[in-house]
Amino acid sequence: MDTKIIFRGDFKVAEYILARQNDRSIPKEDKIFGISNRAKKMIAEKGADKVINATIGSLLDDDGKLIVLSSVDEVFRGLKPDEYADYAPICGIPAFREAVQKAAFGKFRPKSFTDAVAAPGGTGALRNAIANYSQPGDKVLTSDWHWSPYNTIAGEIRRRVDTFSLFTEDRKFNWQSFREKVLQLLDTQDSLVIILNTPAHNPTGYSLTLGDWDKVTEVLTEAAKKGKAIALVVDAAYIDFAGDEEECRRFLPKLETMPENVLPIIAYSLSKTFTLYGTRCGALICMAKTREIADEFKRVCEFSSRGSWSNGTKAAQVLLAKIYADDKLLARVSEERARYRDMLLARGRAFEEEAAKVGLEMVPFDAGFFASIPCSDPDGISAQLEKQGLFIVPLAKGLRVSVASVSEEKCRRIPAMIKAVMG
Repeated sequence: MDTKIIFRGDFKVAEYILARQNDRSIPKEDKIFGISNRAKKMIAEKGADKVINATIGSLLDDDGKLIVLSSVDEVFRGLKPDEYADYAPICGIPAFREAVQKAAFGKFRPKSFTDAVAAPGGTGALRNAIANYSQPGDKVLTSDWHWSPYNTIAGEIRRRVDTFSLFTEDRKFNWQSFREKVLQLLDTQDSLVIILNTPAHNPTGYSLTLGDWDKVTEVLTEAAKKGKAIALVVDAAYIDFAGDEEECRRFLPKLETMPENVLPIIAYSLSKTFTLYGTRCGALICMAKTREIADEFKRVCEFSSRGSWSNGTKAAQVLLAKIYADDKLLARVSEERARYRDMLLARGRAFEEEAAKVGLEMVPFDAGFFASIPCSDPDGISAQLEKQGLFIVPLAKGLRVSVASVSEEKCRRIPAMIKAVMG
């Protein structure tokens, strides 16, 4: 990539003075955090009643305060110094590695060989999956509607993101596009990492149906005949805010139906499910056909962890282990989360209802933290809405609204505001 030249006084200097660009596209400011910062600035200047900040990917109450599960907070505050101050093993403490599998699988008990490796949040989990199951220069496949940091994670380790069309014209899962891209990439690469963010997809709120999963497994069973390595990464960050916790996991047995060279991997995060955003704790969980593949998974992920963040936050690992060692405590956590999940679902339904009333087209929405609006000029529409005090996130194909961070009343107001600007 050519270095951009700029002028400073009488001197010609490179845009990158001492740092190296290394073929990365590095913005001046993170887009989402930049918009949120502008919202906070307007709140400080004009008052909270004049601003709707629907950018935040955290669950907030109707007054804009961060929701933290009190049952989880009690455990956190009761930790002893050696439970939070000491180093954790690189792959995570043993009790955490068992507990996080229970958290991810629910009542489902895999027949495959499973193992878990701790990571700093879902982001770290995704980083390790891409680093170990693709090669530099490879393309990582995900849907065209996707969480933009996928591009950053891949680009930082010299991979790129390629996309398939998530939806057909009638807003169904576009498995034909998925099949075309999978086969195309396997014709040019020795391996392929696929990221499917479901259920409660960020940014659309869509969840793959069991029928959709049948198509995914059919495609990957066909693709596996090429004899190349395929890692199917299920980014399940929002799984416990996607509806009934067991219903949302009914797809898991389907992951075990694919051939040996297709490795299903769950990227799990404690951020949303246990309201532990700032502890940065998650895990990669494999569902391998053989013990050898599972052992390899643990070894390579542990090695990558050592070479990046070394070991993760021990406090969150101990906390999860304590929750899953106490049935009564786990029940308290689940019941408390369910109340907030109902609140979140009510917000999403309110947004959906008002969008229908005003004729605002939405991308299919089932549940989760976000809803999306297709739009031909996302940046322009977003900029106009900011002037009115509505802050949302422009994406490549539309606008993302965080229903997690605003009240149900505001969720009912937002669609009309967007529709008025879009015309």
